Amino acid sequence: MARVTQEHLDARRRQILDGAARCFARNGFHATSMQDVLTEVGLSAGAVYRYFRGKDELIAAIADEAFAGIRGAFEDASRATPPPTPDVLLGEVLRLFLEERIPGADRQAFPRLILQVWSETLRDERLAETLERGFTAMREVWARLVVAYRENGLMAADVSADHMARILIAIAQGCIAQQALFGDMSVGILEDGVRGLMSMHTQSPS
Repeated sequence: MARVTQEHLDARRRQILDGAARCFARNGFHATSMQDVLTEVGLSAGAVYRYFRGKDELIAAIADEAFAGIRGAFEDASRATPPPTPDVLLGEVLRLFLEERIPGADRQAFPRLILQVWSETLRDERLAETLERGFTAMREVWARLVVAYRENGLMAADVSADHMARILIAIAQGCIAQQALFGDMSVGILEDGVRGLMSMHTQSPS
């Protein structure tokens, strides 16, 4: 019997995850059955259950990938010296998620999937803990960036670094939500909007 390579196993797992992601993005987690996933990927139940014992494990695997991807993208983009300004950094990271394609799905599928993952954390304690860890890590990355901006004279020092971090993350989350809901968000819109906010100057009272 021919030995099954790790490359083959990884490719089959990827096939199942991509198929499940298409189903979930199209119909939601709870309206999608395992039979729907089997039909989508064109595999037998035995082949799929070899990798995932059920729908909850599929959801967890997709959520873990999404959280890790967002966190990793911020961490990678933040390592540049000097650090990129918020419009550039958010653009680099969001490009991965606004322009990401689930194979065989439309442009809105990946943002819709992210939105569903977020909502699923409200009922799933394990996913909520994963999201909390990812959010905390992103806050730490952005807080370090805020400190670097201040040291380079790019940002005032009278606002909490963590407060700035939370709002910058919220901008990214909001853009993903807009693309999922309306389909008209782009990296260019994000970059222009943040650049416009960065150009504002408060006037001293006369």
